[in-house]
Amino acid sequence: QVQLVESGGGSVQAGGSLRLSCAASGGTFSMYNMAWFRQAPGKEREFVAAISWRGTNTYYGDSVKGRFTISRDNAKNTVSLQMNSLKPEDTALYSCYAEMSATNFWGQGTQVTVSS
Repeated sequence: QVQLVESGGGSVQAGGSLRLSCAASGGTFSMYNMAWFRQAPGKEREFVAAISWRGTNTYYGDSVKGRFTISRDNAKNTVSLQMNSLKPEDTALYSCYAEMSATNFWGQGTQVTVSS
């Protein structure tokens, strides 16, 4: 069982930056592919970014390409999401996701609010 705890959310003005972190425990973090998803009120969950277990491959949703960067530190069991040039439409609950084969885990999420 892997536990995921997100941090770093908050309120920021448009154009600002935030850095989200997800701390993992209870499993072999380096074996998991990791991702961030987000969900705004009344909307479906949206893929934000993913990183492979070794960190060699990264993937981004179209709406965040060029603005967000995902990274991981397998020695510290953490995955981060650097968010720059934030827009009001980035406002959502951001959740960390771990996946290995058919096994996956979700964190509780951290709220990001971007004001115009």
